[in-house]
Amino acid sequence: MTKATEKSLALRALRELPGVGASIAEDLWRLGFRTVADFKDQDPEEIYRRHCRQKGCRVDRCWLYVARGAVYFASHQRHHPEKLKWWNWKDTKPFNKKR
Repeated sequence: MTKATEKSLALRALRELPGVGASIAEDLWRLGFRTVADFKDQDPEEIYRRHCRQKGCRVDRCWLYVARGAVYFASHQRHHPEKLKWWNWKDTKPFNKKR
């Protein structure tokens, strides 16, 4: 199997995660994820921090919410339908903003 085929198959698999489209699948690929199972029992906050470091900036927190949903999806066999929506993984406290 060629590297291009391998990557294409992995990107397709990553898009099975709730909220993951083409762009986030590419981000996850660059972070080393290849399968849904790679997310099982991972720390979504650490995944988000790694992504921010890789990008060299603070990435929109919506990306973190998708990571939280991905870890939930991979870590459970049965899924609550509301937990498959990325926006239901938002922070419960308002983000501490400096004015």
